[in-house]
Amino acid sequence: MTTINSKLFNGERLKLSSAREEDAEIMVKWGEDADYLRNVDTDIAQPKTKEQFAAEGKNGGNTVYFRLRTIEGDQLIGFVAIHKIEWNNRAGLLAIGIGDSSNRNQGYGTDALKLILRYAFHELNLDRVGLEVIEYNKGGIRAYEKVGFQQEGRKRSAVYRDGKRYDIIVMGILRIEWEAIHK
Repeated sequence: MTTINSKLFNGERLKLSSAREEDAEIMVKWGEDADYLRNVDTDIAQPKTKEQFAAEGKNGGNTVYFRLRTIEGDQLIGFVAIHKIEWNNRAGLLAIGIGDSSNRNQGYGTDALKLILRYAFHELNLDRVGLEVIEYNKGGIRAYEKVGFQQEGRKRSAVYRDGKRYDIIVMGILRIEWEAIHK
């Protein structure tokens, strides 16, 4: 049998994989990094238990969740998900995190974004993927824009950290835009 895209789960340097039992222990260490927690979520930054991380890897009807592993060495470096999928509208929201700080700003985020968007548009058959990012996450914004996300709006003064207010930037990419960039 021949498939159109035999590299559905593989990018240039990363692959999408399921959760593994040993992942939770690694992710607990990521949860001790305040920068990681404060970029990945707007909720209160607090470490999670192994059990909480193990439960995080469950796919459901409106969520598709993957762990990110290097192709070379099979090292866990992060996660990526399309969640809050509205099948009737063919739209979902993106969440991504690169855990260990030594793996950030190395191009892994861009590779992961290309992988999950290809999956979202070609496997899930979505027409739109959106996301929200805190304005101080400049590296994340650069990576999103690099793969074709456009800024669509702002939630003003939505996050309060260290005595200062920050906007949340709303971004999105349409399937037609993705396909024009990645022919």
